[in-house]
Amino acid sequence: MASTAAPIPPTEKTFLGQPRWFGTLFVVDMWERFSFYGMLAILALFLVASPEDGGMGMSEVDAAALFGMYMSLVFMAALPGGWLADRILGARRATLWGGIFITAGHIFLSVPAEPTLFLGLGCIIIGTGLVKPSMAAMVGDMYQGQPERREAAFSLFYMSVQVSALLAPLITGFAAEKINWHLGFGIAAVGMVVGLIQYVIGMRGLGDVGSRPPNPAPPEVRSRVWRRSALYGGVPALLAIVGVASGVLALQQVLMVLGLMVIGVPIVYWVRLNRRPEIQPYRVRLRAFLWMLIASSFFWMMYAQGPALMNIFAKDSVDRHLWGFEIPASWFQSAQPLFLLLLAPGFAALWVKLGSRVAVPPKFVAGMLLGGVSFLIMTVAATLAESSPVSPLWLLTVYLIIVCGELVVAPVGLSLAAQVAPPGFSSQMIGVFWLFAAVGAATGGQLAGITAVVSEATFYLILAGVGLTVAAALLVGARSLTRRLADDPPAVAPTTTSAAEGVKSLS
Repeated sequence: MASTAAPIPPTEKTFLGQPRWFGTLFVVDMWERFSFYGMLAILALFLVASPEDGGMGMSEVDAAALFGMYMSLVFMAALPGGWLADRILGARRATLWGGIFITAGHIFLSVPAEPTLFLGLGCIIIGTGLVKPSMAAMVGDMYQGQPERREAAFSLFYMSVQVSALLAPLITGFAAEKINWHLGFGIAAVGMVVGLIQYVIGMRGLGDVGSRPPNPAPPEVRSRVWRRSALYGGVPALLAIVGVASGVLALQQVLMVLGLMVIGVPIVYWVRLNRRPEIQPYRVRLRAFLWMLIASSFFWMMYAQGPALMNIFAKDSVDRHLWGFEIPASWFQSAQPLFLLLLAPGFAALWVKLGSRVAVPPKFVAGMLLGGVSFLIMTVAATLAESSPVSPLWLLTVYLIIVCGELVVAPVGLSLAAQVAPPGFSSQMIGVFWLFAAVGAATGGQLAGITAVVSEATFYLILAGVGLTVAAALLVGARSLTRRLADDPPAVAPTTTSAAEGVKSLS
């Protein structure tokens, strides 16, 4: 049975041109992202730092692979998180529980002991998987039937991410690199606690939206899902954490298994999802959506290099001295959110002005083209760095261009997921979007391993070629994709399918 909760009419503009409820979600997401990006800015640097300096002492290749897998699992967790929001918790409670898990994860990371690293990352993965689709689903539900306003709202909502992503690396990065790594992780935990308090206070302003699951699962389905989740997810994860922490399992072995899982899950899930009877009328536009998802995964493959290999590049190959002060390498992670803050309002206004005149596929072409060009420039920077440290302007230019691509692919892709989603599947469709982002992040992390046999310049040139090739392929198929994405399901007589049968087809 679908939820009958009605969205709050978006008429009274009180916060950045949006209704008052938008301010609650904006501020909460800002604090949640502060904790996430504060940790993200220092994670790769912590992994490669020597044990004498308080780090993990990993090689750059292993650190990039672990970082890419962590990012992919963060994205992938949005799939079960979206299911829990749609079927059991509702978006509002899913966001609350997600925040609690994230807080616990950062607290674990602040403890100076090796086993807590993997335990903390695991909690953050679970919590972020609950928060990401649920927060986005609540924003999307407020603007049902208003795609242009929804795209503008998602662009502004995306800006809340950048406020915290701008400040977090400056604060946690200085504390971690100049004082103690675990102090940086502890500051991220404080930010998440503030976000949780703000969310509890502001929930009243959300009305009925997200208060109940739109497609609630019956008790027998819930029991079966909990049992299978514990058996096939919880137990293997716990064994892997204990095995790596104790030295019984090599980290590379675990990452290899996880990599295969990341690639296989999207295929299995998508096939089973499309077998659902209630999905059948929407198959044409969902198949077109699949091509957009595949394209987005290539963009996230490029994007994942920023806080990983490019962050290490900032540490080793960029002249970071300014007026006698050595700029922490993690501070470069504030460049992208700064550019996003400056550009997001303009992009939001652009989508409203363009309206339906420019469809999603041409926008994705532009996003992939920008991604490819950014790594062409990165190729030049890496080549010059082989002889001496390069100016920070090279790295800042790369971040500026890829940010423009991100402002196309991320908010437009999220809005498209909400637009094509069949009734009752909005959180899961947004989860699918992040699932394919997970594939890109995992692939990018594993692909970084080739830097052991080729130069960094060659690696970045390969990424540039991938981005430009995908842009060209989308350009060729843009007209067909646009037509199929706009396909409306034929009028059919209502059918009754039990929630238990629906979940059984996915489990």
